[in-house]
Amino acid sequence: MDFSIATELYPDDYWYRSDAYLNIEPELDLVQVIQQLHGSLDPRTVFACFGKILGQYLPVKGLQLILDKQKFVWGRHYGIELKRTINDNQDTFTIAYQLSAPLSSSQKKTLGQLESILIQPLNNALKYQSMSNQAMFDALTDLGNRYYYRQAIDIALARANRQQGKVSLIVLDLDKFKQLNDAYGHKVGDYVLVGFAALINQAIRNTDQAFRIGGDEFVIITQGDVNAAAIVCQRIIDMMPRHSELTEYNIQCSLGIAESLPQQHAENIYERADKAMYCAKAAGRNCFRISAN
Repeated sequence: MDFSIATELYPDDYWYRSDAYLNIEPELDLVQVIQQLHGSLDPRTVFACFGKILGQYLPVKGLQLILDKQKFVWGRHYGIELKRTINDNQDTFTIAYQLSAPLSSSQKKTLGQLESILIQPLNNALKYQSMSNQAMFDALTDLGNRYYYRQAIDIALARANRQQGKVSLIVLDLDKFKQLNDAYGHKVGDYVLVGFAALINQAIRNTDQAFRIGGDEFVIITQGDVNAAAIVCQRIIDMMPRHSELTEYNIQCSLGIAESLPQQHAENIYERADKAMYCAKAAGRNCFRISAN
């Protein structure tokens, strides 16, 4: 027989189809999945890892989870939407999936297995993030704290020393804040500090970082020279009258600016900006001054 002209398979060979393998679902390796999900303590990384794992086993093209003020997103945002609620003894998560095709009963079972594995590593990452935030952020104002500032300024100065852009530091101090506390008490003082922190967050750019380093003393690390920092300072001064928390108690502030010098340490740039801030107070307050180097 000349096999080169055969056009049909033998009857016993009909079971073999080249596209049959396309419908074979890969075997779920739960141990490997657990190891992958526990590989990071960043909740966004854990969520992205979960999305990639789902994409290996199921027709999942995207997913979204909202927890408190955090939004976790992975993949594409179109397709067949499927919302599922994941429960454990303490938490309830609702995840929205985007599918390229409806799930079969076996695929739904696989999804349930993967969802149950997600809870612990995601909870661990969220708790770690919360602990990190408590260590890095001021509990009253939600700005970075002194510890975070020390890390951030060292990084910013190192980048500037590598000639990857200029960095300036702004030191801010509320005028006559001690008198406010003495007259109205610390509750009012905290109310003013929270309002001032909100103002700073509105005034700075996305590339800037703001910190409360103690009492009524704030600092801002700005990306750019003193001219860029001066724009931020003027914006803060102009915004003060529009915040009721500040105008109610006639609150003003003084600001000082210093631009980083080659190979300068964090203590030096702070001292220069702080000195410029006291020059602003001496000039009548509610203004800013730039360090003369």
